[in-house]
Amino acid sequence: MGSDLRRRMAGKGSIVHTAEFIVSSARLAELHECSALLRHTRQRAEEIVGQARALLSEAERQGDAERAPELAAQLDQARRSYCQVLNAYMVICRRITAERQEILQAQLEADRPTGLTGVTRILL
Repeated sequence: MGSDLRRRMAGKGSIVHTAEFIVSSARLAELHECSALLRHTRQRAEEIVGQARALLSEAERQGDAERAPELAAQLDQARRSYCQVLNAYMVICRRITAERQEILQAQLEADRPTGLTGVTRILL
């Protein structure tokens, strides 16, 4: 998809549009790299929450009154950290969607025929 858009932009667009497209594409690639890193971090955070929950359950089953409060606090911290990672992941996903939308909008504007007025221009 990216190479197809790049060909059309370079063929019909000005040098400025082509440069803007290249910058947008690079930004999108960086966002995808961040997304991949956050996805792995999110998965690891899920594992840590699961492990903390299991340790707390085990301590409660064993009646370990000393460790249970400490493990409960650790579980709460793990959940808060997981929420932070999840929120960051969602922000990146939204930004990727917005960046794609901007690229497609620029593509539509570059490909739109000029000289048309009224409803014809809106439909194209």
